[in-house]
Amino acid sequence: MSIIGIGEDGLAGLGDAAKATLGRAAVVYGGKRHLELADTLISGTRHVWLSPFSQSIDDIMSRRGTPIVVLASGDPFLYGVGATLSRLVSANEMTVFPAPSAFSLAAARLGWPLQDVETVSLHGRPIDLIRPLLHPGCRILALTSDETGPADLAALLTEAGFGSSAFTVLEALGGNQERISHHQADRFALPTVNPLNVVAIDVKAHSDARIDARILPLGFGLDDALFENDGQITKREIRAVTLSALSPRRGQLLWDIGGGSGSISIEWMLAHPSLRAIAIEPVPERVERIRRNAQTCGVPALSVVEGKAPQALAGLDAPDAIFIGGGGSGEGVLEATMAALKPGGRLVANAVTLEMEAVLLAAQARHGGSLTRLDISRASPVGHLTGWRPAMPVTQWAWTKGAYPKKDTEGETA
Repeated sequence: MSIIGIGEDGLAGLGDAAKATLGRAAVVYGGKRHLELADTLISGTRHVWLSPFSQSIDDIMSRRGTPIVVLASGDPFLYGVGATLSRLVSANEMTVFPAPSAFSLAAARLGWPLQDVETVSLHGRPIDLIRPLLHPGCRILALTSDETGPADLAALLTEAGFGSSAFTVLEALGGNQERISHHQADRFALPTVNPLNVVAIDVKAHSDARIDARILPLGFGLDDALFENDGQITKREIRAVTLSALSPRRGQLLWDIGGGSGSISIEWMLAHPSLRAIAIEPVPERVERIRRNAQTCGVPALSVVEGKAPQALAGLDAPDAIFIGGGGSGEGVLEATMAALKPGGRLVANAVTLEMEAVLLAAQARHGGSLTRLDISRASPVGHLTGWRPAMPVTQWAWTKGAYPKKDTEGETA
């Protein structure tokens, strides 16, 4: 299989080897636009991408062992079809001819060193993914889905307090319809936009000091005010310690049992784009609240299961880490979660009630792990003066599966 990246300049941008491969191809797959760009060189059978796209992938895989060409936009391995096919086809079965990506072309037009720029594809993905990148001074290149993408992004920036950001729309890069226009996000009013576009954002907080920019800081322990909640939230100081104990690692999955506001699973996912989380919450109003918080915090892929553990855990992907909230848990939850946890996985349980604390003390005595007592006090008014008001203390049990061998009744390792 040959994968050929093609830009808006069509055949003019292809090298001799790519042209030769395309010219002798008996079967060519690509989007309607790609096939039109390469029209004069294609002599074989043409296959336009089907909807759903998976049908075309299945058709390609059915031709395994037969030489074919796949046309892709720009760099096939940057959010392109090459990335999809590489999960099914080994590198020694592919010859790839990449072209400059939309990000590379945009950076070249703007003079922005790519290593200093955040890049994000919003093509067919929620635009809320850009929210964690919105830090003053940050430069972002965002690939959009269509002609409505720039306006939607400008509205999001304005709503989030970044309306003063410099906002550049780069359309049809590399082709004869290329156009670059400069705007301010809260004044964006471009009447028509080419569906093929990249938006460049030089992030600035709103110039009006009365408008707070919604900045999602790096690290653990976000301000509680960033989460809509009904009081059922792991407070920021306890949350920071809890996430440290959960120890997020790339590509891992968290179960957040008793999701509440979703703050634990949201901060878990914010730690790295490869992380996943499932929040399990029995109260319908809180389920909807978790979903809203996930959206406004830029992790719309957070999965929320409405139900009560342990019954709601059935059929879920096995977790690498589990958090059990401080209000307590139903009968059998601790046992079920420990059994479901992958070997080497981490379980962290917080207790604020004596009953839950007794459960954790018994678990530590039987299975090992570490116990930590967390006491937080905050300064608050006492009449005209100020004093310390203690929050409810939290007992935290942290356990790693397989790390602490338990003893049987005769003292031998079980």
